[in-house]
Amino acid sequence: MTSTAIPAHRASALHAWRDYDKDACALPGMSLGAVDLTAPPDEQAAQLWELGARRVEFTGEIDLTAVDDPTDADRAVRSLCLIRDLTARAVLVQWQLRLPPEPDDGWRDLSHLQPPRTLTGPADPAAALAEWRNGHYLCKCLWRQGPGFVQIRDRRWGELRRFTAEEPEYQQAIAQLSYGAPLRDVPPAIAADFLAERLVHRTGPLLWWLPYRVNRWIQEAMAV
Repeated sequence: MTSTAIPAHRASALHAWRDYDKDACALPGMSLGAVDLTAPPDEQAAQLWELGARRVEFTGEIDLTAVDDPTDADRAVRSLCLIRDLTARAVLVQWQLRLPPEPDDGWRDLSHLQPPRTLTGPADPAAALAEWRNGHYLCKCLWRQGPGFVQIRDRRWGELRRFTAEEPEYQQAIAQLSYGAPLRDVPPAIAADFLAERLVHRTGPLLWWLPYRVNRWIQEAMAV
């Protein structure tokens, strides 16, 4: 699957460590230092994994209330796609998120990602964040490529919702949206279907694909 790279107008940064445990990360040789996020998110996730990163912390807040400017939208989508791809690799991600107040359950669209450290926007952010943390597990919303079809398995809403796309144009749209694409560039009917099922997120002028592709199964694939 090919990615559509988003220009790195203003790169974010993160700090990375070689272990999940905070105390272990304080030991000599465990820190990977600060990492500038200038590579496309898929390449960045692979590079961090190969370097041994198992815990990362983003600097600054991802603010989805300030994405009308294309540059800010690009930056937010790059960061969110990287969080998605790191979640798929079971990397512990520490980040901060600010959402618009409407819709109040907008955080659920992102609830398959590693829960943020802080959440702003919902009417009761503490309750929303607690529910996100308590209900989070790996493989909550994923997709996988089969011979001639794509299957999405989504449990963000409490029950399993399964979608299978055999039409080539839907598979092409998923590839196009994997790392963000302008809404105007996506076939309207396909964009409407994905938005109705909340499989894409609209961030300013961009749409990006929410489910992550499985990198490591935590149990037998048929059980997920």
